Amino acid sequence: MHVLLVDDETELVSTVAERLSFRGIDADWVTSGREALRLIGEKEYDIAILDVRMPGMSGLELAREIRSIRPGLAIIFLTGHGSQADFDEGVSQAGEEYYLTKPIDIEVLVGKMKEVLG
Repeated sequence: MHVLLVDDETELVSTVAERLSFRGIDADWVTSGREALRLIGEKEYDIAILDVRMPGMSGLELAREIRSIRPGLAIIFLTGHGSQADFDEGVSQAGEEYYLTKPIDIEVLVGKMKEVLG
């Protein structure tokens, strides 16, 4: 499994990538939507895990861009901000239904990744 992690919190995203690698999951990580789009143009991923709230380009905006480049790429959103209703509305608009809240439980994340990828 090849995963792209996108979160503006460097410590968080690098730690999650490391913990996934301990479980045999290949994970690249970046801290902005622009960097994520560059990698998606260069590499093949099975799934992208996107923080909802990032400066510059939100995870929801990034998801729309990703869909135009890689329509079949599975996406999981991470959120640590806002109300559940706001998040559900944004996710509905983006056409996504998979999300997890921060702080991230790595086992829950791995389980959700397996569920999404079927």
